[in-house]
Amino acid sequence: MRSMKYVGQSIPRNDGFDKVTGRGLFTFDVTLPRMVYGKVLRSPYAHAKVLSIDTSAAEALPGVRAVCTFKNTSNKVWNGAAPMFITPLPHKPVLDQTIFTDEPKYIGDEVAAVAADTEAIAEQAVKLIKVEWQELPAVYDPLEAVKPESPEVQPKFANPDFHNICGGPIVLEFGGDPTSAFDQCDAVVEYDVTLPRVKQAQMEPHGAVATYSPDGRLEVICTTQSLYPTKMILAEALDIPVSKVTVKNAPYVGGGFGVRIGLSGKAEILAAALSMQCFRPVKLIYTREEDFTCSDSRHGGYLKCKLGAKADGTFVAIDTQAWLNTGAYATFGTDLVGVCGACGTAGAYAIPNFRYTGWPVYTNQMTAGAMRGFGTPQGNAVVEPAIELMAEKLGMDPIELRKKNSTRENTKNWFPFPPGSCGTNECLDKAAAAIGWYDKHGKAGEQTGRIRRGVGISAGTHVSNAAPFCVDYNTVILRIERDGTLFVNSSIPEIGPGSTTACLQVAADLIGVPYKDAVMKFGDTDAAPFDIGSHATRTLYTVSYVMADAGKKLRKDIFDWVGPKLGIDPENLDMTDGIITCDGKQVATLADMASQAHLEGKQFLASSCQVPPNCLPFYAQAAEVEVDMETGMVKVIKVAAAHDVGKAVNPPLCRGQIEGGVLQGVGYAVREEMTYVEGKGFYNKGFHSYMLPTADDRPEIESILVENPDPSGVFGIIGIGECGVNPTLAAIGNAVADATGVRFHEFPLTPGRVLAGLKAAGKA
Repeated sequence: MRSMKYVGQSIPRNDGFDKVTGRGLFTFDVTLPRMVYGKVLRSPYAHAKVLSIDTSAAEALPGVRAVCTFKNTSNKVWNGAAPMFITPLPHKPVLDQTIFTDEPKYIGDEVAAVAADTEAIAEQAVKLIKVEWQELPAVYDPLEAVKPESPEVQPKFANPDFHNICGGPIVLEFGGDPTSAFDQCDAVVEYDVTLPRVKQAQMEPHGAVATYSPDGRLEVICTTQSLYPTKMILAEALDIPVSKVTVKNAPYVGGGFGVRIGLSGKAEILAAALSMQCFRPVKLIYTREEDFTCSDSRHGGYLKCKLGAKADGTFVAIDTQAWLNTGAYATFGTDLVGVCGACGTAGAYAIPNFRYTGWPVYTNQMTAGAMRGFGTPQGNAVVEPAIELMAEKLGMDPIELRKKNSTRENTKNWFPFPPGSCGTNECLDKAAAAIGWYDKHGKAGEQTGRIRRGVGISAGTHVSNAAPFCVDYNTVILRIERDGTLFVNSSIPEIGPGSTTACLQVAADLIGVPYKDAVMKFGDTDAAPFDIGSHATRTLYTVSYVMADAGKKLRKDIFDWVGPKLGIDPENLDMTDGIITCDGKQVATLADMASQAHLEGKQFLASSCQVPPNCLPFYAQAAEVEVDMETGMVKVIKVAAAHDVGKAVNPPLCRGQIEGGVLQGVGYAVREEMTYVEGKGFYNKGFHSYMLPTADDRPEIESILVENPDPSGVFGIIGIGECGVNPTLAAIGNAVADATGVRFHEFPLTPGRVLAGLKAAGKA
């Protein structure tokens, strides 16, 4: 591997100026000639049948350009999330969505839409649509939904062998049978947990500007974080050739956290359907209420874990089950439930007898899909407390128990690839040292008074991309301009983490050119070939992998042309920072050679299309909390987050990913919860009614970058994007148990819930 001049440096992000000055464009900012505005009629019922719909008054309203319903648009079924086109054979994705429906299955389901000259006219027109409804029975809880007597949510698309199960169950097994192995254990513990729905709460709401032309071309500017899957979904659902669909960002996207891996809610396809009716650009921006109540959330549900070990602490068997609420439509339902088992329960520890069963359950609520961590936080939330219970039962320190059983480089487990650099134990040690573990842990019995303190730990793993479980590959094009500067074409989006900055740092070192003049074109399917998009902690890891291959080709292209010009064997040439050398001595500059090549009809360029390898990123977080024994209030004082990143390409960006994930995990643990009111839908309709952590709730966050270069990653890189959120809830829950002596089984740990638990245990 080449030397690193830019990798590892704290280079300011290349989109920073645009964003801090307000120059950066987002979908909301897009304005096109003749553009009109879209609004949606949504179901007020959790389950209903449309007996009749009359749009005549809306159509007659001056300024209305198009009215779409299930009567005048395609009823082809599709899946609005990326699995529609990344599910590998022989598996098939669940296709259960249409653009509009005459049988809405949750409060907020799309029944019709209007495009008009102004938003006000469009809103007025929606109110003029007359619908006769027949309300139908509904079910909201996954444990109720699986009962045979409960209403059917998706009778056409659910697994016919089970009741209200979406594509599942997902069963993962490795080694021997846990059921018989438990009989050989010296200690067995069980833990169950109830987890809430929580929202991504990204800054930019879903939106799209769609333009359908008379020649059959569709261009969509939108908030998606996976441009090519969105392009393919639109083409298939609207019966348009894929070649005639362009999907691009504006170019920036105001956060994603998984909620737009595929369509952004349904913004893209709703705007496109309206544009196909009126042949004008249609801008459709979700309100914050629509974003909160009509697009994917994190899966809530119920999980339980049974863990067995020998007297010396060696793990023998684990059996975990999950019933997760996937809502009215599949989106990522089956995929996420699988990752919950794979990453959340199978990867962090060497356990010879492993089984996981996941049930993605249809209910009459809004869909649940991808959110940062993608199932791993749920799995972590049930396994890590079980390990604490095992430590208590065996009289062992929880950290030492984890270190004894952590995955090593030679561990064989469920994953079909080597685990990687396996930095779990180093992460555990550094997180423990940062939190003061050995001075603070286990002091619940010594504390008196109203305020009690405790510390907790949690470890885990994730993945660095979705291969080989999903179709996952990248394509990049590299070219050297006439003046010797680098231009990179990739269709990855920039959704906020600074991926394009880090990718250019890697490219500059791989090729040997100056970073300051390198440019990356991103977020546009017309600008570059296929890339799956930003998800699965993959962007930097996988783009670097394909750039390494393209970079070798580009350097060969340069040297094969330069060598004969200088009378030097190309094999003896090297290049760093745009200076071409032979045996360590400068013989030319790339700028001069590129200019000369241009005048002779030659440009240096290369491309590559690669399926990446994969590896497991390991981490550990330790939390310190205060619990008010009279009010039940939990305050998180500090989180020490130690993450094995392989190689930190840009340390501030890396820390930013960890810190953002930790703060989301704090909200997940103690504040955030989507509350459903039967007959009204979700109470949380925006930031004012959804308890995001505020600046006052932010604990001290110590981000610890552990660097154990992974052999599969370029420069040793490992994925980091989702990992920050994964272990936080369990670490905080374990800390609360350490402070109070009470283990809780339902999150978030709101004051009322905690106080009730303390009273039930005789502690308050």
